[in-house]
Amino acid sequence: MFIFFKGLIFITFCISSSIAAEYTIKLTHVVSPNTPKGKGADFLAKRVSELTHGRVEVIVYPNSQLYGDGEEIKALKLGNVHIAMPSFSKFTSMVPEMQLFDLPFLFRDASHVHTVLDGEVGQIIKDKVTAKGFVAIDYWDAGFKHFSSSKKAILMPHDAQGQKLRIMKSHVLESQCNVMGAIPVILPFASVYSALRQGSVDGAENPLSNFYTKNFYEVQTDLTLSSHGYLGYLVIMSESFWRKFPTDLKPMILQAVKEATAYERKLVAQDDEETLEKLKMYAKTSDHFKIHTLSAEQKEIWQKTMEALYPQFYGVIGEDLIKKVQVIR
Repeated sequence: MFIFFKGLIFITFCISSSIAAEYTIKLTHVVSPNTPKGKGADFLAKRVSELTHGRVEVIVYPNSQLYGDGEEIKALKLGNVHIAMPSFSKFTSMVPEMQLFDLPFLFRDASHVHTVLDGEVGQIIKDKVTAKGFVAIDYWDAGFKHFSSSKKAILMPHDAQGQKLRIMKSHVLESQCNVMGAIPVILPFASVYSALRQGSVDGAENPLSNFYTKNFYEVQTDLTLSSHGYLGYLVIMSESFWRKFPTDLKPMILQAVKEATAYERKLVAQDDEETLEKLKMYAKTSDHFKIHTLSAEQKEIWQKTMEALYPQFYGVIGEDLIKKVQVIR
């Protein structure tokens, strides 16, 4: 920069207060930045920068800007992107044990599922994913699923008899519907609202955030707070990228992920509470929509009914894994 003062020329140099990063990590996800997952990704980027003193920059690409749902895993394999957090359903074809999380009424609550994820069972599954050519690091929450219907409130398994329920593609979820006497209908998530509105399906299962943000309460008469199934994300890295990444910086990246995991899980819990309050307010003023809570006796019946299908998946998921989860307190 040149500064003119009384006929003299002074030359000054502007030095940026920020030092250019030595390494760049590209993180891709498919949701909005204002979701718990999106906010967790941004928190992760911030902590990586802080812990590495600016040596590493994480660039976050939200809303499928780089890769859509289902494309992330291939992109990681090729090293075209470095971190992603796909939903569990994206891993079941390569790691069948991941279907463990589809088993209905296996997990009592968030504390139980976190104990499983952060313990021996969670590590066994991460090791199986890593063996497929990735680096599986940690688990993030999406939330627990709840039943909804436009025909009849699903308070007991037999209440779903004859109802057409939308599910994700999953052998476990198909068996869940069969046990209930329901008719499973596999549909992409983007088609669910119109299918419910048109009556081509009667009900669905969703976490509260999906149920509210996609306005399913407009086309469903009953929501049952069943918490019958868990949805989650697995934070994974590109194996080829991680192998070449500087050893001295790796602990800082892992620490940032650990902190982001705690942050994201907290946001999901808060989001569930806030969303439930919004739905309760809507129910108070609605003449067609009701929210139901299962009693302890009803939950016990659900658990005993659904436990009957677990043995069908001993050979796929592993009897040992399922029983490890059941005995954790």
